[in-house]
Amino acid sequence: MSSSPIAPTSTIGSSTSSGSDRLSLIACGALAQPAAEIAERRGWPVVVHPLPPLLHNQPHLIAGEVRTLAERLLAQGDRVAIGYADCGTYGALDEVCQELGIERLPGLHCYDVFAGPDRLAAFFEEQAGTYVLTDFLVRSFARTVIRELGLDRFPELRDDYFKSYTRVVWLAQEPDDELRRLAEQAAGAIGLPLTVVETGHTGLEAALEDLVGHTGG
Repeated sequence: MSSSPIAPTSTIGSSTSSGSDRLSLIACGALAQPAAEIAERRGWPVVVHPLPPLLHNQPHLIAGEVRTLAERLLAQGDRVAIGYADCGTYGALDEVCQELGIERLPGLHCYDVFAGPDRLAAFFEEQAGTYVLTDFLVRSFARTVIRELGLDRFPELRDDYFKSYTRVVWLAQEPDDELRRLAEQAAGAIGLPLTVVETGHTGLEAALEDLVGHTGG
Protein backbone atom coordinates (compact mmCIF):
# COMPACT_ATOMS: atom_id res chain seq x y z
CA MET A 1 0.00 0.00 0.00
CA SER A 2 1.05 3.54 -0.66
CA SER A 3 2.11 5.76 2.21
CA SER A 4 0.51 8.80 0.61
CA PRO A 5 -2.37 10.54 2.44
CA ILE A 6 -5.66 8.67 2.32
CA ALA A 7 -8.75 10.79 1.78
CA PRO A 8 -11.73 10.19 4.08
CA THR A 9 -14.91 8.77 2.67
CA SER A 10 -18.11 10.82 2.65
CA THR A 11 -19.53 11.96 5.96
CA ILE A 12 -22.27 10.05 7.75
CA GLY A 13 -24.99 11.83 9.71
CA SER A 14 -26.88 15.07 9.76
CA SER A 15 -24.98 18.20 8.74
CA THR A 16 -27.82 20.64 9.51
CA SER A 17 -26.40 21.77 12.85
CA SER A 18 -24.13 24.78 12.96
CA GLY A 19 -20.40 24.29 13.35
CA SER A 20 -20.48 25.38 17.01
CA ASP A 21 -23.22 22.85 17.85
CA ARG A 22 -22.08 19.98 15.68
CA LEU A 23 -19.60 17.36 16.82
CA SER A 24 -17.43 16.00 14.05
CA LEU A 25 -16.35 12.46 14.92
CA ILE A 26 -13.30 11.27 12.99
CA ALA A 27 -13.85 7.54 13.05
CA CYS A 28 -12.22 4.35 11.94
CA GLY A 29 -14.19 3.05 8.98
CA ALA A 30 -14.86 -0.11 10.96
CA LEU A 31 -16.75 1.91 13.63
CA ALA A 32 -18.26 4.65 11.50
CA GLN A 33 -21.61 3.13 10.59
CA PRO A 34 -22.61 1.89 14.05
CA ALA A 35 -21.40 5.18 15.56
CA ALA A 36 -23.60 7.12 13.14
CA GLU A 37 -26.59 4.88 13.88
CA ILE A 38 -26.16 5.33 17.63
CA ALA A 39 -25.85 9.11 17.25
CA GLU A 40 -29.00 9.28 15.13
CA ARG A 41 -30.98 7.14 17.57
CA ARG A 42 -29.81 9.27 20.52
CA GLY A 43 -30.47 12.53 18.70
CA TRP A 44 -26.89 13.75 19.04
CA PRO A 45 -25.72 16.47 16.59
CA VAL A 46 -22.88 14.28 15.33
CA VAL A 47 -21.43 13.98 11.85
CA VAL A 48 -19.15 11.00 11.36
CA HIS A 49 -16.11 11.39 9.13
CA PRO A 50 -14.83 7.88 8.35
CA LEU A 51 -11.23 7.16 7.54
CA PRO A 52 -10.47 4.00 5.54
CA PRO A 53 -10.48 0.86 7.70
CA LEU A 54 -7.45 -0.48 5.81
CA LEU A 55 -5.38 2.12 7.67
CA HIS A 56 -5.27 -0.54 10.37
CA ASN A 57 -2.90 -2.47 8.14
CA GLN A 58 -0.52 0.49 8.42
CA PRO A 59 -1.24 1.91 11.89
CA HIS A 60 1.76 4.23 11.70
CA LEU A 61 -0.33 6.31 9.25
CA ILE A 62 -3.40 6.69 11.47
CA ALA A 63 -2.24 9.61 13.62
CA GLY A 64 -1.17 11.68 10.62
CA GLU A 65 -4.44 11.11 8.78
CA VAL A 66 -6.43 11.97 11.90
CA ARG A 67 -4.37 15.13 12.47
CA THR A 68 -4.88 16.39 8.92
CA LEU A 69 -8.64 15.96 9.05
CA ALA A 70 -8.97 17.23 12.63
CA GLU A 71 -7.09 20.44 11.85
CA ARG A 72 -9.36 21.10 8.87
CA LEU A 73 -12.53 20.50 10.88
CA LEU A 74 -11.34 22.62 13.81
CA ALA A 75 -10.48 25.44 11.41
CA GLN A 76 -14.07 25.50 10.18
CA GLY A 77 -15.40 25.80 13.73
CA ASP A 78 -16.45 22.23 14.47
CA ARG A 79 -16.05 20.52 17.78
CA VAL A 80 -14.00 17.39 17.10
CA ALA A 81 -13.58 14.00 18.74
CA ILE A 82 -11.75 10.88 17.62
CA GLY A 83 -13.56 7.60 17.05
CA TYR A 84 -10.42 5.51 17.43
CA ALA A 85 -8.82 3.75 20.36
CA ASP A 86 -5.01 3.70 20.30
CA CYS A 87 -5.26 1.14 17.48
CA GLY A 88 -1.57 0.30 17.25
CA THR A 89 -0.33 3.89 17.09
CA TYR A 90 1.69 3.40 20.32
CA GLY A 91 0.69 6.76 21.72
CA ALA A 92 0.97 8.80 18.52
CA LEU A 93 -2.79 9.32 18.44
CA ASP A 94 -2.73 10.51 22.05
CA GLU A 95 -0.08 13.06 21.10
CA VAL A 96 -2.39 14.42 18.39
CA CYS A 97 -5.28 14.59 20.86
CA GLN A 98 -3.16 16.42 23.44
CA GLU A 99 -1.78 18.92 20.93
CA LEU A 100 -5.20 19.70 19.45
CA GLY A 101 -7.16 19.54 22.72
CA ILE A 102 -9.49 16.75 21.62
CA GLU A 103 -10.43 13.32 22.98
CA ARG A 104 -10.57 9.78 21.61
CA LEU A 105 -12.31 6.54 22.46
CA PRO A 106 -10.80 4.66 25.42
CA GLY A 107 -8.73 1.52 25.19
CA LEU A 108 -5.95 0.00 23.17
CA HIS A 109 -8.17 -1.03 20.25
CA CYS A 110 -11.80 -1.23 19.18
CA TYR A 111 -12.07 -4.69 20.76
CA ASP A 112 -11.74 -2.98 24.15
CA VAL A 113 -14.57 -0.64 23.19
CA PHE A 114 -16.92 -3.47 22.24
CA ALA A 115 -16.07 -6.08 24.87
CA GLY A 116 -14.47 -4.04 27.65
CA PRO A 117 -10.74 -4.27 28.47
CA ASP A 118 -11.17 -6.68 31.39
CA ARG A 119 -13.27 -9.09 29.38
CA LEU A 120 -10.87 -8.96 26.48
CA ALA A 121 -7.88 -9.51 28.74
CA ALA A 122 -9.63 -12.60 30.08
CA PHE A 123 -9.88 -14.03 26.57
CA PHE A 124 -6.13 -13.68 26.12
CA GLU A 125 -5.43 -15.10 29.54
CA GLU A 126 -7.50 -18.16 28.64
CA GLN A 127 -5.80 -18.53 25.27
CA ALA A 128 -3.00 -16.20 24.30
CA GLY A 129 -3.42 -17.18 20.66
CA THR A 130 -6.85 -15.59 20.32
CA TYR A 131 -7.64 -13.92 16.98
CA VAL A 132 -10.45 -11.38 17.41
CA LEU A 133 -13.12 -10.43 14.88
CA THR A 134 -15.84 -7.78 14.94
CA ASP A 135 -18.93 -7.62 12.73
CA PHE A 136 -17.07 -5.38 10.32
CA LEU A 137 -14.15 -7.80 10.05
CA VAL A 138 -16.51 -10.72 9.58
CA ARG A 139 -18.21 -8.96 6.67
CA SER A 140 -14.96 -7.80 5.09
CA PHE A 141 -12.71 -10.75 5.94
CA ALA A 142 -12.14 -11.83 2.34
CA ARG A 143 -10.94 -8.32 1.45
CA THR A 144 -9.28 -7.02 4.60
CA VAL A 145 -7.53 -10.23 5.62
CA ILE A 146 -7.41 -12.86 2.90
CA ARG A 147 -6.69 -10.48 0.03
CA GLU A 148 -4.52 -8.05 1.99
CA LEU A 149 -2.33 -10.90 3.24
CA GLY A 150 -2.15 -12.42 -0.22
CA LEU A 151 -3.76 -15.68 0.88
CA ASP A 152 -6.04 -15.66 -2.16
CA ARG A 153 -2.90 -15.96 -4.29
CA PHE A 154 -0.62 -17.88 -1.92
CA PRO A 155 -2.83 -20.01 0.34
CA GLU A 156 0.23 -21.95 1.50
CA LEU A 157 1.18 -18.89 3.59
CA ARG A 158 -1.81 -19.41 5.88
CA ASP A 159 0.02 -21.58 8.38
CA ASP A 160 2.94 -19.15 8.53
CA TYR A 161 0.64 -16.23 9.33
CA PHE A 162 -1.62 -18.02 11.80
CA LYS A 163 0.53 -20.76 13.32
CA SER A 164 0.59 -19.02 16.71
CA TYR A 165 -3.19 -18.65 16.92
CA THR A 166 -5.45 -21.23 18.57
CA ARG A 167 -8.97 -19.84 18.13
CA VAL A 168 -11.12 -17.08 16.67
CA VAL A 169 -13.31 -15.02 19.01
CA TRP A 170 -16.04 -13.11 17.21
CA LEU A 171 -17.27 -10.10 19.22
CA ALA A 172 -20.76 -10.13 17.72
CA GLN A 173 -22.50 -6.78 17.86
CA GLU A 174 -25.53 -7.69 15.74
CA PRO A 175 -25.32 -11.42 15.03
CA ASP A 176 -27.65 -12.97 12.51
CA ASP A 177 -27.61 -16.12 10.42
CA GLU A 178 -25.69 -14.50 7.57
CA LEU A 179 -22.99 -13.07 9.83
CA ARG A 180 -22.68 -16.40 11.65
CA ARG A 181 -22.14 -18.12 8.32
CA LEU A 182 -19.49 -15.58 7.34
CA ALA A 183 -17.79 -15.86 10.74
CA GLU A 184 -17.62 -19.64 10.37
CA GLN A 185 -16.18 -19.20 6.88
CA ALA A 186 -13.56 -16.75 8.19
CA ALA A 187 -12.49 -19.09 10.98
CA GLY A 188 -12.42 -22.01 8.57
CA ALA A 189 -10.31 -20.06 6.09
CA ILE A 190 -7.53 -19.75 8.66
CA GLY A 191 -8.08 -23.19 10.15
CA LEU A 192 -9.22 -22.17 13.64
CA PRO A 193 -12.25 -22.98 15.83
CA LEU A 194 -14.79 -20.19 16.35
CA THR A 195 -16.10 -18.83 19.64
CA VAL A 196 -19.01 -16.37 19.46
CA VAL A 197 -19.30 -13.71 22.18
CA GLU A 198 -22.31 -11.41 21.85
CA THR A 199 -21.45 -7.87 22.92
CA GLY A 200 -24.03 -5.64 21.29
CA HIS A 201 -23.15 -1.96 20.94
CA THR A 202 -23.43 -1.10 24.64
CA GLY A 203 -19.72 -0.43 25.08
CA LEU A 204 -19.47 1.71 21.96
CA GLU A 205 -22.56 3.68 22.89
CA ALA A 206 -21.26 4.41 26.39
CA ALA A 207 -17.87 5.50 25.02
CA LEU A 208 -19.53 7.78 22.47
CA GLU A 209 -21.78 9.25 25.12
CA ASP A 210 -18.71 10.19 27.13
CA LEU A 211 -17.15 11.85 24.08
CA VAL A 212 -20.30 13.80 23.27
CA GLY A 213 -20.69 14.90 26.88
CA HIS A 214 -17.06 15.90 27.34
CA THR A 215 -17.12 18.00 24.18
CA GLY A 216 -20.25 19.86 25.25
CA GLY A 217 -22.82 17.96 23.19
